[in-house]
Amino acid sequence: MISEVYFTSMKINQGQSLLTKLEKLINRSGILQGIEKNDMVAIKVHFGERGNLAYIRPQFMRRVVDQVKERGGRPFLTDANTLYVGSRSNAVDHLETAIENGFDYSVVGAPLVIADGLNGKDYVSVPVNLKHFQEVKIGSAAVHADALIAVSHFKGHEATGFGGTLKNLGMGLGSRAGKQQQHSDILPKVNEERCTACGKCRNWCPASAITVEGKARIDANLCIGCGECAVTCTFKAIAVNWKTTPDVIQEKIVEYTVGALKGKEGKTGFITFVNNVSPLCDCVSWNDVPIVQDIGILASNDPVAIDQAAVDLVNQAHGNPHSVLGERHHETDKFRVIHPEVDWSVQLEYGERIGLGSRQYKLITLD
Repeated sequence: MISEVYFTSMKINQGQSLLTKLEKLINRSGILQGIEKNDMVAIKVHFGERGNLAYIRPQFMRRVVDQVKERGGRPFLTDANTLYVGSRSNAVDHLETAIENGFDYSVVGAPLVIADGLNGKDYVSVPVNLKHFQEVKIGSAAVHADALIAVSHFKGHEATGFGGTLKNLGMGLGSRAGKQQQHSDILPKVNEERCTACGKCRNWCPASAITVEGKARIDANLCIGCGECAVTCTFKAIAVNWKTTPDVIQEKIVEYTVGALKGKEGKTGFITFVNNVSPLCDCVSWNDVPIVQDIGILASNDPVAIDQAAVDLVNQAHGNPHSVLGERHHETDKFRVIHPEVDWSVQLEYGERIGLGSRQYKLITLD
């Protein structure tokens, strides 16, 4: 199967604007055609970590919101809380960061809803029955929405080579415990020196694997590795584990993407901005010099095809010798230069293999 991916460049003629080019791209690609009157439409976007300026500009998001409203949809911007402790690990900090970065209602024209609630506990377990997970934990606001539009910023990523639509959906809409599941292949352990025996971890454990008698104890025979205890402990007595391999985390992200899209067949669409292509994830509190010049915007109904098209466009572009590519800026696989330990193709191959989308695509270029 060959999927259609629509593309418009960042170059404009006098009298044009990128905002109107985005509107044309949305209309021509048909990614919003499944939206019906009064549909609750989740628009998944990364609000940007405090200090990072590579995120998608809120003015672009306003045009997406307006297009959804024209079709009778009721849009809201959403993202789930982060696993790491930064400026977006709970809904209060997350919303404050989003507003500081310009995602205010007066700018974007839609409310902001943190998908997994105040502290990451508001999620739905979605059955997927795949290689790594039988079910995945997706932020409830995204699950309960009628339609889902993912607007992604394409960039490098230290764990997956690059981050695009699959990363934005799978890792982005996973609850905090879901993110722990994706990041770790080992069971949690208790640091007794930090443990205060408060009992919160026991109360949240779905497998009843934790007892508290002086200190918390985790029964490895009962533990299912869900990550709830690690994200619940406010004393860091049960550490967040980041131990996995690049191949495994990519496959897990794809499985979470399946869960994020489940039940919304015909009511999803994907937009990717291939600009400010920084070497690392937007989750870091800074952004480095882009590895290529600004390229353009993509739209598709296929999450695998749009990621394949984005990585192809970056690899075909001239590398920036003033970026981390340095003297190797001429090489064709730029993401393997900056993250040599990661084979980024795993996420695309696995997504295609389980029927999420196709790596074969037709690029349709708009003026």
